[in-house]
Amino acid sequence: MGIWECCELLNEVVDDSDPDLDEPQIQHLLQSAEAIRKDYPNEDWLHLTALIHGDTFPVGCAFDEFNVHYKYFRENPDFKNPKYNTNNGVYSEGCGLDNLLMSWGHDDYMYMVAKENGTTLPQAGLFIIRYHSFYPLHKHGAYAQFMNEEDKKNMKWLHVFNKYDLYSKSKAHVDVEKVKPYYESLIAKYFPAKLKW
Repeated sequence: MGIWECCELLNEVVDDSDPDLDEPQIQHLLQSAEAIRKDYPNEDWLHLTALIHGDTFPVGCAFDEFNVHYKYFRENPDFKNPKYNTNNGVYSEGCGLDNLLMSWGHDDYMYMVAKENGTTLPQAGLFIIRYHSFYPLHKHGAYAQFMNEEDKKNMKWLHVFNKYDLYSKSKAHVDVEKVKPYYESLIAKYFPAKLKW
């Protein structure tokens, strides 16, 4: 199955956990992508990243209070494990976010699909896909001690992306058939025709 075929499946999915939108997820993806396309016309990789983007947190170190539903982390056995209870846990400062083990979710899944299929998206695009739901870091600065210079550089693009992810939601539908050829051309540029999921 290719990426566009996956996007079309999202025409049947409404994210009940999203208080801002009760439209099919394909509309959210296209609204984000089209808004970025309008403001950053020369960054086609960013348009595609918005199209395929999907709460995450690192494991192996103390859970930060800014994690979504932090009160429930007390039930996690790692919460009481002294090996994981320090600020750095099993990691060292400046090790880079790519060296952290993140909780499993749609962000990490799509990141791994992209990597395993040999995407040619720039590192900033992969960074956005993997960490866009890592709000404790990019909204509150939690876990920043693990960032290296490349992470800091990519954070600029994540902040650009984030405003479109959050604030491009609308009742106005994007005409899927009208924009489909554009996004299919980007998919062909950055991904193989069929992917291993």
